[in-house]
Amino acid sequence: MTQSAALPGNLDLYLHVRVLIALILGLSVTRLVSGIAALVQHPGRYPIWPVHLGWVAWTLLNVVAFWWWEFRLSHIQHWTYGLYFFVCVYASMYYFLSVLLFPQDLDEYKGYEDYFLSRRRWFFGFTEALDVVDTWIKGEAHLRSLGLEYLVATSAFILLSVVAARTRNPKFHMLFALSAVAYQISFSIRHFGTLD
Repeated sequence: MTQSAALPGNLDLYLHVRVLIALILGLSVTRLVSGIAALVQHPGRYPIWPVHLGWVAWTLLNVVAFWWWEFRLSHIQHWTYGLYFFVCVYASMYYFLSVLLFPQDLDEYKGYEDYFLSRRRWFFGFTEALDVVDTWIKGEAHLRSLGLEYLVATSAFILLSVVAARTRNPKFHMLFALSAVAYQISFSIRHFGTLD
């Protein structure tokens, strides 16, 4: 049975979806911030790796951006279970990344570098692909508003993620993490001014 609702007549449905997104993303922020706090509390427990911290910053920036940007889902006139399910999966992906970045323990590993490199395929396996679908859901006008930059940047990120999933080269990982954080900050400043 397919259900859909026009938002002007049923705002409660979108609010229901927003609450679930907020819960999942709130757990993501909690995991990331508590992981950072643990590094501050016990700096000598496990060797810290700057690349790992770069991806922590990137993930936190993306969680905040996703939370902000998903308000645009309020413009969707018809909600289906498939759309609802996709949005839940997308939000959950950020929680998955947060847990990957800060596991319960690192006893089997020499530190964050050894751990991150051993889990890099999981981390880079689905970071950007869901964003492409999300942008498509928001419509052609939204895609046009992002311009050619979005297509080029997303394609480059996916390509670099494929390389990152395959290589252990620390210089590549450092440059990729720094570039990703710098680009996310730049993109947020240029595109997230208001939700009008």
